[in-house]
Amino acid sequence: MEVIAGIVAAATPLVYATIGETISEKAGVINLSLDGSILLSAMTGFAAAFVTDSVIIGYLAAMAVSAVIALIVAVTSIELRLNQIAVGFVLFLFARQLALFLGNSYVGVNGPKVPSWDIPLLSEIPFVGTVFFQHNISVYGSFVVIFFAYWFIYRTRPGLVLQGVGERPEAAFARGVPVNRLRYLYTVVGGAMVGMAGAAVSLDQIAGWREGLTTNVGWIALAFVIFGGWHPYRVALACYLYRALLFVAGEFQVQFPDLVQVLTQLPFLLMILMITVINTEWFRRLGDRYPRWRNFLASAAPSGSGQVFVRE
Repeated sequence: MEVIAGIVAAATPLVYATIGETISEKAGVINLSLDGSILLSAMTGFAAAFVTDSVIIGYLAAMAVSAVIALIVAVTSIELRLNQIAVGFVLFLFARQLALFLGNSYVGVNGPKVPSWDIPLLSEIPFVGTVFFQHNISVYGSFVVIFFAYWFIYRTRPGLVLQGVGERPEAAFARGVPVNRLRYLYTVVGGAMVGMAGAAVSLDQIAGWREGLTTNVGWIALAFVIFGGWHPYRVALACYLYRALLFVAGEFQVQFPDLVQVLTQLPFLLMILMITVINTEWFRRLGDRYPRWRNFLASAAPSGSGQVFVRE
């Protein structure tokens, strides 16, 4: 049970990042700066928490920094009509170097950490209590984010509008929907959640700052959004599965030390295999056979994702 609880906790930063990027791409904006945004927000969150001795302020600072980067992606795409992929990659490089430069004085410094908090009564439930209710606010927040994102996107009218903005922006605009305004909103919201991912690393999992603290987390999150079919439940499942595979690979390294290089790449190879299987025609037909599960089984990329909407 402790192992499963550890896997759930370790997946928290990835959950925040993937759900945030899912929301952004559902609105039609691809934020390729994720890896740099997470690193910069991790540094900013730790520095703010260290100076103020408040993890709350640390989280808010991390969210603000990442939201600003996401806003730049939105502005350059919507107003300047630049390529989202190119802008995102440049911002990734900029944010990464800025984090390394500004965070140099905080390397090795001990700072505040999110305190653990077992939820009364629920934490005493056998198995379930240990796995889900003996963590801290950061981990509990990731659970809320998963369920709220699903409910909002698929069970509310604003969520249907969000899907329309990403799928058919011209049709949505014809119905009076402020397409670009909503793209601004959801891109910034998604960026703020990416900032929470960075803070979850430097204020919870590691409780410190160093170079390369969140290396590749952003790129993994971008891959999991695709793997998860832009569906909150599936992207979250990908995060938990990835952490479980890392744990298994780590256990095998102890038994087979000569295969360390192979085993460290095993989770990525298995995820690629699963992406291939999930995107087969058979899986899509399975979604057609069970309409209630179609969104979960056969979710696809928003057709308007990455495309600039221009009012004619």
